[in-house]
Amino acid sequence: MKSWRILAILLCLALTGVTACGNESEGDVTKQPVEVGRGDLAVTVGGSGNIAVSEEAKLVFGAGGKIDKIYVDEGDKVTEGEVLAELDTDTLELALAQAKAAQTQAEAALAQAEAAQVQASAARDDAEYSLKQLKKVLLASSDRVKVAEAYLDAAELQLKAAESQFKAAESQLEMAGQVVAEAQRQLDEATITAPFNGLVASVYAKAGDIVPSPTMSPMAIIHLIDPATMELEAEVDEIDIADVEPGQRAIIEVDALPDVQFEGVVVSISPLPSLRGGVVLYDVKIGFSVPEGSAFRVGMSATTDIIISEQSNVLLVPSRAIIKDSQGRAIVQVVVDKQTEERLVVVGLSDGFETEIIDGLKEGEVVLRRPS
Repeated sequence: MKSWRILAILLCLALTGVTACGNESEGDVTKQPVEVGRGDLAVTVGGSGNIAVSEEAKLVFGAGGKIDKIYVDEGDKVTEGEVLAELDTDTLELALAQAKAAQTQAEAALAQAEAAQVQASAARDDAEYSLKQLKKVLLASSDRVKVAEAYLDAAELQLKAAESQFKAAESQLEMAGQVVAEAQRQLDEATITAPFNGLVASVYAKAGDIVPSPTMSPMAIIHLIDPATMELEAEVDEIDIADVEPGQRAIIEVDALPDVQFEGVVVSISPLPSLRGGVVLYDVKIGFSVPEGSAFRVGMSATTDIIISEQSNVLLVPSRAIIKDSQGRAIVQVVVDKQTEERLVVVGLSDGFETEIIDGLKEGEVVLRRPS
C-alpha cells in the first residue's frame, strides 16, 4: 500500500495541472502541481473580417469601336500576356495610315521650308554685301545705294517669311507625329491582354458591342482576379492595434474551412478608424497564398491571430503559478522534497495563459498553480 501511494504521488507531480490529485493548500485556496517544461510561446492579436483578392483588374480597351472578338468566358484561367479581346481594327488601321501620310507630307513641307529659308538667308547675305561694297565706293550714286538698301530690306523680309514658314512646318510636323502616335496607341490598345496570371471573374460585353471612347466613358470589358494571392481585410480593436506592424506573421482560419489554416503576413494598417457598435476598429490587410485546388472563395468570413512576438523551446509555467511579492517581484512556489518553497524568478514573454521563465527554474521542477 505504501509503494502504491508513492507511485500515485509521482504520477501526480508529472501532470500539467489538469488533475487535482496531490493538491497543496494555502489557506482556503487549493493549488495544483505543474511540471516546468519547454515549449513554444506566441503572443497574438485577434481580428476578423472577409476575404478579398489582393490583385485584380477591370480591363478596358484603349480605344473606342466595335468589339470583334472576346476569347474568354467567366471562370477561364488565363496567363500573363494572353489575348483576351479585340476590337474591329479596320477603322483604326485606316486612321493610322492617314496619319502617317499626313506626317510624310509635313516632313516634305518642312524640307521645302528649310530650303526656302536657306535661299532667303543667302539672298539677304548677298544684298548686305552689295550694299557694303557700294558704300565703300565714294563715287557711288545715292540712287544705287538706295536701290541696294531696298534689295536688302526685301531680302530681310523674305528671310523672316521663310523663317516663319519653317517654324509653321516644324509645328505641323510635330502635330502630325502626335496624331500618328495616338493612332498607333489606339490600334495597339484595341487588344486586351492579361496583365497577370489569373481567373476571369466577369465578362461585361460581347462581340458586336460598341465601346465608347475611353476619354468619354471608360467601359470595363473583363474583370480579372488572381485567386492564388488573396488578402484578409480584418478589423482589429483599438486596444490591440498599437502592437500590430506590417511584416508580422498571421494565422488565418476560414469559417467555411474549419480544418484548414493559412499563414499570411500583415501588409498594411489603415491610418483611419471605423466605428462598429461603439467600438473603434482599424482595418488590417493580411496577404496570403491559396493552394491550388482549394475550395477558397472571395468574400468568405475568416478570423486571424496576428503574432506580435514569439519564442521557441523556452521554459514555460502557467501564468497562474506566478505571484508578486510586496516589492512587485515575480515569485513561484516550488515543490522540493514534498515541501513548498518560494523562489524569485525572471519572467519573459507571456500570452496570459503561459509565461516564459528566463531564470530561477529548471526543466522538470514542479511549481504550484492557482486554480482557474
